Amino acid sequence: MSQVPSHSTESNSSATTDVTPIVALKELVARLHREQNKIQDLLSSLGFALRSFNNLNQFLELIPLMATRVTDADGSALFLYKPNGQIRLEQLHWQDSQQRKNIRKALETASSQITLLSNSVPLTTTTGLLDDEMHRYLGPDVQIFGTAILVKHTERGWLYVLSRDPEYSWTETRQKLVRLVADQTAVAIENDELAVELRKKERLDQELEIGAEIQRRLLPRQCPNIPGVVLAARCKPANRVGGDYYDFIPTNHNQLKSKNNNNQEDARWALVIGDVMGKGVPAGLIMTMLRGMLRGEVLHGNSAAGILQNLNRVMYADLENSHRFVTMFYSEYDPKTRTLSYSNAAHNPPLWWHAATKTVSRLDTIGMLIGLDANSQYEDGQVQLEPGDTIIYYTDGLTDAAAGSGDRFDEDNFITSLNAACRYCNGPQEIVDYLFDKVQEFIGPDKQNTDDMTLVILQIL
Repeated sequence: MSQVPSHSTESNSSATTDVTPIVALKELVARLHREQNKIQDLLSSLGFALRSFNNLNQFLELIPLMATRVTDADGSALFLYKPNGQIRLEQLHWQDSQQRKNIRKALETASSQITLLSNSVPLTTTTGLLDDEMHRYLGPDVQIFGTAILVKHTERGWLYVLSRDPEYSWTETRQKLVRLVADQTAVAIENDELAVELRKKERLDQELEIGAEIQRRLLPRQCPNIPGVVLAARCKPANRVGGDYYDFIPTNHNQLKSKNNNNQEDARWALVIGDVMGKGVPAGLIMTMLRGMLRGEVLHGNSAAGILQNLNRVMYADLENSHRFVTMFYSEYDPKTRTLSYSNAAHNPPLWWHAATKTVSRLDTIGMLIGLDANSQYEDGQVQLEPGDTIIYYTDGLTDAAAGSGDRFDEDNFITSLNAACRYCNGPQEIVDYLFDKVQEFIGPDKQNTDDMTLVILQIL
């Protein structure tokens, strides 16, 4: 009988020893399960917030709350760098509402001290200073743990966890959870910046489209009806707004006043083509200004050389300030005499296809770029055209068009194609279509022209 208690005690001790590891294992599994659920809930909440909130500030309001809950802390603070390099308390969560005001004041004071020092210290030392200032103003009773918010490897702020519990430990799990919240914050910041850039691009696109529409309206909508002449033209900008220019301008006031000026047998018409060096909006603005200036000069009745000389003097200051120049070929056609008077300001000389001899010559005079020298002098030239003769005005976008190999279409290929077009095409419009097709075939059917291309054809009937 005396041995029974001893046996019973030994049995109980063995049972206790066997049960303890099982209970511990169950507690570990339960804790891991809770941590896993916490992470899943965090990811779900942050994902929903990212999808739902269009306003960055709304999302940022949640960040300290989420960081506080997943780390079992007393509070959390979010600091962000501003564009001027200063750091500011963006959001704060503190569970004790009575203490929240004092905590906020302490953190704002700490960040303001960093702001005062921001001009004299590098950004890399700002974080250490912020930690020191937070410890200073929060006091020794509050523990501080933080992680950086990185956007494209650039530090954009800090997320801090705050606790008054002296037993609170900054475990690896808590570090991962706060890092996760900080990474989602970085994603939200980057998304917001991308959205801002997208809106800017959309506004710029709208403005460019308006500029392109204005430019299209300034170019001739159709060719005028000049007695004894057939005209065709096309302008293909490399961008939506281009620097190429062509125009058909009546040369006297009577043509402007008459509603039926196209039928005036003695009406002289100016045919002009130009190219502003460069592409895009700056070139398009200069082209628009040039058009207005030239149309005013044409009505003064000067010779072709005199018009270019006056235009150069008027435009010189503006072109010099913009560091751009303009090439231009100006000509006037007289239907009564079939003469073409002209002057060239360093533009590609128009090509004259002689119907009688099936040969090509150039129309050129000596003259410098418009905007290069205020005192430039220009020369007059004149030719007598015959029935069937064709004048081809063009810009260097056609001859400089490049294939994938890097080869240029060049003037020789252009003249060869022009010869074929003038021999076999039926009228100026077919010539325009043929030449543009040949250039496009050269650069590749799926390639976009890299420079503005303009072509004007004048053919004598």
